[in-house]
Amino acid sequence: MELFLAITVGGLFAAGFYCLMLHSIVRIALGLVLLGSATNLLIFTINGLQRGFAPLVPEGQEALSPPFADPVPQAFILTAIVINFGLLALLLVLVHRAAQETGTDDTRALRTELKDSKQ
Repeated sequence: MELFLAITVGGLFAAGFYCLMLHSIVRIALGLVLLGSATNLLIFTINGLQRGFAPLVPEGQEALSPPFADPVPQAFILTAIVINFGLLALLLVLVHRAAQETGTDDTRALRTELKDSKQ
């Protein structure tokens, strides 16, 4: 299972970096989403694929008894999902506004339009 997840993470990273190299702002935003998902899956895979109980101390006991799940990677992934969602929302608003103003989402056309407006 770890091999399958490693190949999936590699594919997501490759697709994300490929989308970042394209000239469409929408595809760049999609690439950032893919990179965020690949990172989350990487953290999930690094944590290990074992089953464990929730890390809650039962009533009447002093400490946890193994096996229990490590809550830190889960918290990292949850935080990263929220940050990725906020970043995606901001990017989509900026892309929509730029497309409204310029009529295109091509970065090359936006770059030449910016140079023309400065002159």
